Amino acid sequence: MSAVTVEQSDATREPGGSGPREGAFGNATHLQCRECGTAVALGPFYACPECFGPLEVAYAYPTLTREEIEAGPANIWRYKALLPVPTDIESSPNTEPGFTRLLEARNLAAELGLTKLWVKDDSTNPTNSFKDRVVACALSAARELDAKVFACPSTGNLANAVAAAGARAGIKTVVFIPSNLEQPKQVSSAIFTENLVAVDGNYDDVNKLASEIAGEEDGWAFVNVNVRPYYAEGSKTLGYEIAEQLGWRLPDQVVIPVASGSQLTKVHKAFGELIKLGLVEDKPYRIYGAQATGCSPVSVAYKAGVDAIRPVKPDTIAKSLAIGNPADGIYVLDICRETGGAVEDVTDEEVRDGIVLLARTEGIFTETAGGTTVAVLKKLVETGQLDTSLETVVINTGHGLKTLDAVSGVVGAAATIPPTYAAFKASGIA
Repeated sequence: MSAVTVEQSDATREPGGSGPREGAFGNATHLQCRECGTAVALGPFYACPECFGPLEVAYAYPTLTREEIEAGPANIWRYKALLPVPTDIESSPNTEPGFTRLLEARNLAAELGLTKLWVKDDSTNPTNSFKDRVVACALSAARELDAKVFACPSTGNLANAVAAAGARAGIKTVVFIPSNLEQPKQVSSAIFTENLVAVDGNYDDVNKLASEIAGEEDGWAFVNVNVRPYYAEGSKTLGYEIAEQLGWRLPDQVVIPVASGSQLTKVHKAFGELIKLGLVEDKPYRIYGAQATGCSPVSVAYKAGVDAIRPVKPDTIAKSLAIGNPADGIYVLDICRETGGAVEDVTDEEVRDGIVLLARTEGIFTETAGGTTVAVLKKLVETGQLDTSLETVVINTGHGLKTLDAVSGVVGAAATIPPTYAAFKASGIA
C-alpha cells in the first residue's frame, strides 16, 4: 500500500512564532485553507492569512494496516497515525476517550421499518459525550504549543470535557457557557474546575467573547478557537471506529447531529481517508444532518436550495445543538448534497419523542442532541428521504442525564398506589 500524501506549498506561510517541536503533530505536515488552499505552518493558527478562510490539518500519511491499528489501545490513540498528535501521546495524561460501542438497534429498526440499523453510542465516553474525543486532540496541541490556560466557549458538553481533561492534565482551565445552560451540564463542568464563567447571552455571544479573549491574552488555548484545526480532527475518530467496528467497511447511510457542523464534515473526511489508505473498500455512502427546528439554519438553507447560511437566534431545548451561526454549515450542505443525503429538522416535541423512543426500544438514554438525531431519522424514513433497505448508522453524542429537564415532564410514574395487591390489580398494569 502506498502512502497518502497531501501536497504542500513550497512557500508555507508561518504568521509569526518559532513553531512547535519536531514531531509535535505526528504525521501532520501543515495547515491548509479550505477555501483558497494556502498552506500555513503548524502552529496556533485557525484563519487563512490570505482569505480568512478556515484552516484544517493536512498530512503525509505512512503506510498503515488494519492490523497495526487493531494492535493499538482501546481508545482514539489507536488512530494516532491519522491524528495531529505525537507518537508518544499515550504517555501524556489525558482522559483516553473513544472506541465506544456500536450497537445493532434491532428494536428501533423494526419500529421504524429499517432493514439494518446501528447506534454509535458516544454517551459512554469519560464525560459522557463525544466532546472528549475532540478535546483530547486539542489538549495535545495546547501542550505542544506551551499553552498556560486551557479554555473553551461551550453549549455544555464541551465545557464538561475541557474541564475534566484540564484537571487530568494539571493545566488551568477556564470554561465559558451561556448562563441559561441546563443545570446538570453546569454542575458537570464546575465539579472539575473552579473557573466556570456563565455569560448572559446565547452560544454565539459566548463564542464571540472567547474569540476576543484569545486575541488579547497570551498563552490561552481555546480549543474551538485558536487550536480549532487540531480539535476538529478528533471527530474523525467517530468515522474510523464506525468503519472498524463494522468489520472495516463503510455504512450505506449515517445520520449525524449538526451544531457547528464540524462533526459531520470530519466523519466524511475520515471515510475518505480510510478509502485512500486502502483500509476500506471504496463505495458510495449518504450523509444526513440533523437539527432542531428552533436552531436549524443549515436545514433551512438545504431545503431552500441555497448555499448561504443565514444566522438565527436559537430557541430550542436541544441546547447542545444551539449554534445559530454554524462555522461549518456551508460544508455540511456540500457534503450532504454530494453524497445524496439531506439535512432535516424536528420540533422540540419530536426531540422529546426521539429521546423516549431510543430509550424504550434500545435501552439508551440520550440527551436532546441524540433525541434530535433519532427524531430526524424517523422523519427521514417517513418522508422517503432515507432508503430503509440500506444499512444505516445513527450517532448518539451524549447521555440523557445531562438534559433531564427535557423529559422530566414527559415520563414518570405510571401509577401511585397503596402497598396492597388489590391496589396493584386496580392500576391495570398487570
